[in-house]
Amino acid sequence: MEWTQKIFRELTIQNFEDLVHAVFQYQIKYCSVYSDYVLALNREVPSCIEDIPFLPISFFKTHKVVSSETFFRGESVFKSSGTQGIRSQHFIKDIMLYEASFQKTFEYFIGKPDSFVILGLLPNYMEQGDSSLVYMVSALIRKSGSPHSKFILNTPEEIPELIKVAEKEGRRVLLFGVSYSLMDLIELKIDLSSCTVIETGGMKGRRKELSKAYMHKLLCEKLNISKLYSEYGMTELLSQGYCQGDLVFQTPPWMKVFFRDSSDPLTLNNGMKSSGLNIIDLANVYSCSFIATDDLGIKRDEGFEILGRIQNTDIRGCNLLIE
Repeated sequence: MEWTQKIFRELTIQNFEDLVHAVFQYQIKYCSVYSDYVLALNREVPSCIEDIPFLPISFFKTHKVVSSETFFRGESVFKSSGTQGIRSQHFIKDIMLYEASFQKTFEYFIGKPDSFVILGLLPNYMEQGDSSLVYMVSALIRKSGSPHSKFILNTPEEIPELIKVAEKEGRRVLLFGVSYSLMDLIELKIDLSSCTVIETGGMKGRRKELSKAYMHKLLCEKLNISKLYSEYGMTELLSQGYCQGDLVFQTPPWMKVFFRDSSDPLTLNNGMKSSGLNIIDLANVYSCSFIATDDLGIKRDEGFEILGRIQNTDIRGCNLLIE
């Protein structure tokens, strides 16, 4: 089955649920970790997509979560930042599927990569290595086609000159920045008024955590940012959500968010109060597409707002899988 074609070319609102069920059947057949979890719950025949079990995201730290009819070691292995101890690992069978996912999502929410000079201000991710975010930004840098697109490591003071170069090329600078590095720019008084800025990640222990709303307010005021986006992504997912201004994230058609009791991946709710986020990501077809995250959020119209992380709580169901 050509999953890439089905997910990115043939998917419609009408056939979304059918494809979700097809991926579910594939994964309970070929992903032993997920299959054992589903069988332990006695939920192997869901009547609708809301009944499909979501695997607690912590399994990516303790198990090799792969789904394939043939053995694979992993064309690539992405690892989380490791700021909270053990790093999650996501084994990638088909890196082109990941590229299709992030490029189509980027073009849908942001624009064509070759419209920008793309800069990556992601020191923590560069230091750790094996980052899916670094891979994505590297690919977008290449696709921009500009010799001035690059990663900025320890020389953020060169950003103003790169902005001038981009303007001569008839492009805007697009700056991907981890939160604490963007906050560091405030001290340098860099004017980003002509840039598109995408904030991603968190403070990574480098600065005091701030609410996203307050941080965005500071960044816009102090750096004169008129176009500030935020990217919602993680090692364990091959798709991303984006928001601009209103802090309400939207997702591509192959990614859907559900809301649950914050400590129970098995009980969904309407998302009208602070809830754990469960995510269907069809791009995860070769790992697990049904993930109960550690994020807290709330439903906002057709999107969702991130409220924080679930603290010191083991998601119920983790102990159902027997080693």
